[in-house]
Amino acid sequence: MAAAVVVSHRALDGAAYRLESDLDLREPFTSAVEVLVGGRLVEFTAGPVSLGESVAASLGVTAYDSELTFQGGTLLTAVTEEREPRSGLLERPLLVVWRGRRYAMVTRLYGLDTASVLALLRTLRITETGAGLVLVPDAAAGSGFAGAATVTKEVPGLGLVEFTRRGKGHGDQLPPWKGVAVGSGELFRDTLSDGSPFFVLNAPEVWATVVPLSDTAVERVPELVGRLALRLGD
Repeated sequence: MAAAVVVSHRALDGAAYRLESDLDLREPFTSAVEVLVGGRLVEFTAGPVSLGESVAASLGVTAYDSELTFQGGTLLTAVTEEREPRSGLLERPLLVVWRGRRYAMVTRLYGLDTASVLALLRTLRITETGAGLVLVPDAAAGSGFAGAATVTKEVPGLGLVEFTRRGKGHGDQLPPWKGVAVGSGELFRDTLSDGSPFFVLNAPEVWATVVPLSDTAVERVPELVGRLALRLGD
């Protein structure tokens, strides 16, 4: 068995998470959060510095329309195209990428030009830390979080792990049956709408879901989760 390692990840809302395990924790992570800006709900996703290029490539973007220096990083925008499935109407959302030294953040905005995007982003402070990007909304400018940020990380052999700070409503989402005690809390097995299994980890500070991947031995998930210590950091 490999020696345990410790990694720290910072969510977009500033929450710090500490993971300790002898499992492979080297994969990068992403964090997502929804922010209300002047009544507009905007979802931001942060990840490794390559995230922006990966999203752009998936949307067929080969060149950006604008490139600006903004809040210690580079702000890139590109008009993309997508067809609304029901109406068939062609929409042109703006892909927005903020790129720092180690991390990047992306969002897609509808009905805004670059000047409007800059005005929206000025209601947020973007800080790049060694463990991830942090957003700080300016309440005086009408900006605020709509909920807690999530962190998503693939752990080879275990699956896709998504976690967030435990909130008051999480207890209501637990299955009615008893879970299995593991080191970080209580683990429940449930089933997705397509019949695939997934797991919920109910811990004192953290709420997590585990979705097994194709190489996951599902029957080993409780043992593997037991080897993963997950808690809030400093």
